[in-house]
Amino acid sequence: MTTRLIIDCDTGSDDAVAIMAAALHPDLELVAVTTVNGNVPLVNTTENSLRVLDHVGADVPVYAGAPRPIVRPDFPIPRHILNGNNPEFQKLDLDFPPSRTPVREGNAVQFLIDTYLDDANSDVVLVAVGPLTNVALALAAEPRLAERIPRLVIMGGSIGWGNVTAAAEFNFWVDPEAAEAVLSAGIRDVLILPLDATHAAPLSLADCDALDAIGSPGATGTSMLVRHRIGFYPDAPDAEKLTAPVHDALCVAVLVHPDVVSDVGDYAVHVETTGERTLGAMLADDRGWSTDRRNARVAKCADAHIFMRFLTDAFTP
Repeated sequence: MTTRLIIDCDTGSDDAVAIMAAALHPDLELVAVTTVNGNVPLVNTTENSLRVLDHVGADVPVYAGAPRPIVRPDFPIPRHILNGNNPEFQKLDLDFPPSRTPVREGNAVQFLIDTYLDDANSDVVLVAVGPLTNVALALAAEPRLAERIPRLVIMGGSIGWGNVTAAAEFNFWVDPEAAEAVLSAGIRDVLILPLDATHAAPLSLADCDALDAIGSPGATGTSMLVRHRIGFYPDAPDAEKLTAPVHDALCVAVLVHPDVVSDVGDYAVHVETTGERTLGAMLADDRGWSTDRRNARVAKCADAHIFMRFLTDAFTP
C-alpha cells in the first residue's frame, strides 16, 4: 500500500537523497516538500529542493517556510562562524542545474496547516528532517494539528553526544525551542531517528559504485552527493573516509522498511533550551518511576544493508 508523505527539510546533501528517494520509490507518494532555514539559508534550501526534483523529473510542489528560528535571531553560533573550518561540507547550492520549476506561492507553515486540517490528508506522514521551526509554527498557529498529524518521523537529537557541540545534534541545536514545542505538543505517533541510528547505517564508496551502476538520475545523483559527504565528513581521519551517514534519507526508508531501525524504545523526550553547554541536547528518559509522559519512540540502531536496498529499489527504473 502506498504511503503518502510530506518532507519538511533544510536541503543539503542528505535531504536531497531523501527527497529523490521519496519521489521515486514505488511504495511512496511524495505530496509536497516544505523548506526551512538550516543546513543552508532558506533561499538555498528551497532552490536545492527544486533542483533535485527537477533532476529526477518529479512534479512535486515546494513551499518555502521559516527563514530563522522561532525565538532566536540566528543559530546559537552564527553559520559563518560555525562552518568556518569546513565551509565546503554543506554547499549553498547543490551540484545540479539551476531549477526550472518555481517555488509555489504561499508559506510552508500555512500549507502544513491547510493540509492537515483537510480530512483527505488524514493518512499523510510528516517527515521532518531539518530544524523543527515550520512544524512548531504550524502547531502554535493551529493547535488542532497535534491531533490531525497521524505520524511524525523526525531526524534529530542524539543520546549523550552531538555533532555540532559535545551534547547536541544540529537540527535540535539550531532551533531548540521549536524542537521542544513539537515534542511537547501531544502528537500521537512520533518516531525519532537520532544520530545513534543514522551513524549505524552509513553508505560506503562501494555503495556509490553500485548506485553508479544503476545509472538512473536518482542513483547517480545520490552517488555524487554521498561521495561528497564521505570526502568532507567532519572529524574523520583521511584513512577512514570510506563511509558517511546519510541521516535524512533513513527517515524515508523507515516508512517502507520499518525493520531498517532497531533498538526502538518509548521515551519521554525533551530538548534543552537554556543550558550553556547543553543547549539543544536531547533528553530521552525511560526511567520506570518517572511520571513524565512517554511522547516518542526513539530508534538507537539501524541496518545499512536494508537502507541500501531501499535506495536501490527507489532508483532502479
